[in-house]
Amino acid sequence: MIYIHIPFCKQKCSYCNFHFSTSLQSKDEVLAAIKKELFLRKDELENKTLQSLYFGGGTPSILSGDEINSIVDEVLKYYNFEKGIEITLEANPDDLDKRFLKDLSGSPVNRLSIGTQSFFDEDLKLMNRAHNASEAEGSIKRAQDFGFENLSIDLIYGSPTSNLEIWKENLNKTIALDVPHISSYALTVEPKTALNDWILKGKVANPKEEEQNKEFYYLSDFLKDNGFDHYEVSNFAKPGFYSRHNSAYWKYKEYLGIGPSAHSYNGSDIRSWNVANNQNYIKKLNANMLAKETEVLSQEDQFNEMIMIGLRTMWGVDLDSLNSKFSDDILQKFQNESKQKIADGTLVIEDSHLKIPEKHWFMADGIASDLFFV
Repeated sequence: MIYIHIPFCKQKCSYCNFHFSTSLQSKDEVLAAIKKELFLRKDELENKTLQSLYFGGGTPSILSGDEINSIVDEVLKYYNFEKGIEITLEANPDDLDKRFLKDLSGSPVNRLSIGTQSFFDEDLKLMNRAHNASEAEGSIKRAQDFGFENLSIDLIYGSPTSNLEIWKENLNKTIALDVPHISSYALTVEPKTALNDWILKGKVANPKEEEQNKEFYYLSDFLKDNGFDHYEVSNFAKPGFYSRHNSAYWKYKEYLGIGPSAHSYNGSDIRSWNVANNQNYIKKLNANMLAKETEVLSQEDQFNEMIMIGLRTMWGVDLDSLNSKFSDDILQKFQNESKQKIADGTLVIEDSHLKIPEKHWFMADGIASDLFFV
């Protein structure tokens, strides 16, 4: 599978620390460099038949339909598409007007991941989103009118402008709109963001973990009652609508990341990441050089990643795979650390898979980190 990072946005959200630029001045050069990188790295993926292609960012919907099609055509020069391939485009609601959706409906893109975040203007203003509540709802309806049934929306809970009742209304709206996939995250305060600055200056209240905890478990129960599977801590889908792309990440499949700041993984012991700087990325690719750094993962790193990623999913960690892959000293420490958590119920073993019971998922990362080999 291939991930393509489009590093441009109209404006900066208050909570975001991803790599992007609000200037489109270098857009054509970045797109040309992306195509050059696809050529230079065409032999990295062992499997030449793609199950998924994902445009992330940034805001990929800032591109035109022709620009999206030209990148897809470039991918097709080096790879085959599996029948039924999932091609996802992340999109902001304000970009999904009728003209753009008409162009997109004639493209190979067959799944949209819409950055809704909330159906309430007060939340959206705090987040400095480029759309309003009306556009949040309207964009979903328009996408459906143009034949996009495979939709995912992002929702953020635990904002200081929200509460449990507002959160319930957000979820009721989502169900009424018949969206089959939801990615939902607690509002987190990252360093060097506007939100962090506002909190430090006392302009905005710090999100409360206790409230986020309540809203997370309401989210999980409510969506399950409405036919969704809670298949990863932050992801919910109706049967048949799991994100094929993200599921591959969580099952340690190989993937190729193209574009500034994109990450890649060979499915075993090598990770790489591109420079998070548009001009440096362009300069490298113009010189027929890759703009990436590479890391060979140690046994300890591989073990920690399998634990962290696996315990965030409903599938858990395959103990047979773990036992065959890692050394006795790693496994002995793991067994000692996990024994107490199994005894106290924060871990369970089902069908040779180690899992965190769903009632403890809000603390999944902390539980997993206690099992790391350090």
